[in-house]
Amino acid sequence: MFVVTYKKIFLSLGLIFMAISATVVAYFGLNLGIDFAGGALTEVVYQEKPEASLLEDMLSDPDLDLGGFSLRETVGDGGKPGYILRSRDLSDEERVKVSSLLVSEGEGGEVTRFTSIGPVIGQELRDKAVWAISAVVLIIIIYVAFAFRGVSYPVGGWVYGGITIIALAHDILIPTALMAVLGFAYGVEVDVLFVMALLAVLGYSVNDTIVVFDRVRENLQQFRTEKKVKKNVGGVIEEEVTYKLNKPFQEIVGLSVSQTITRSINTSITTLVALTALYFFGAEVTKTFALILTAGVLAGTYSSLFFANPLLIYMAERKAKQEGETLSDK
Repeated sequence: MFVVTYKKIFLSLGLIFMAISATVVAYFGLNLGIDFAGGALTEVVYQEKPEASLLEDMLSDPDLDLGGFSLRETVGDGGKPGYILRSRDLSDEERVKVSSLLVSEGEGGEVTRFTSIGPVIGQELRDKAVWAISAVVLIIIIYVAFAFRGVSYPVGGWVYGGITIIALAHDILIPTALMAVLGFAYGVEVDVLFVMALLAVLGYSVNDTIVVFDRVRENLQQFRTEKKVKKNVGGVIEEEVTYKLNKPFQEIVGLSVSQTITRSINTSITTLVALTALYFFGAEVTKTFALILTAGVLAGTYSSLFFANPLLIYMAERKAKQEGETLSDK
């Protein structure tokens, strides 16, 4: 199986993707939306939109006292052009003034969305998002370790769980890096939908990885010889069961990938078709969600087939080397 033959290349590519993604996120950072940073967001659309410089001059009026704000172009429902204004939290009186100012310019001005979140609530949402992702990751590693508790050769169940988490880190870093680039280049903001997309990626990716690992477990049971040895321990006869693989572990992993690769790719393709339709035909607010989820699905497909399995072989080889054996002896 080519995944085993070129395992070093696939493993290196995965690590390179992770390193580049982590560097991008660290360099550009994430453009937090008002869901997490607090403030007010006002969206207005027009039949014919005015120049952004005109609105910015009006919003800079000292009487409004908006302080720092950002104004970026957007396309509302129905394809109408407009702007999204992000500013500090506004009182009811200030909201009316700002809305009136925005709709007074241009033709057919209409405020289609106004959202206001205080800084305390924004901090609370940010903390809950971190806790939600952390809880999902913890539950996943516990579940995988429990599901593979009967596997102890060449590596134990906790190794499968640890590799799954490393693969998930790969799958999360890539869409997060994409979000950082979008935020830097186009002002796209991180909101609750982004967190939902990451949680969806976690669920999708771990399912795909476990399908392959579960086939590895089944094949380990199929290609093994059981040997029972009775030992006298303190006058008590105890039976110890040991196993010897009839095939090298690398071949078993390669066979498992071969048996599941068609299923994984077909699942990814059908998911990508749905996400493509959502991006091109869905509402404007779901476009970023669909794009981030698409990146996560692609990253998850790569990691479940071409990253997690070479890493599993590497860990098994490392353990065998520490024990002074070759992996084929297992």
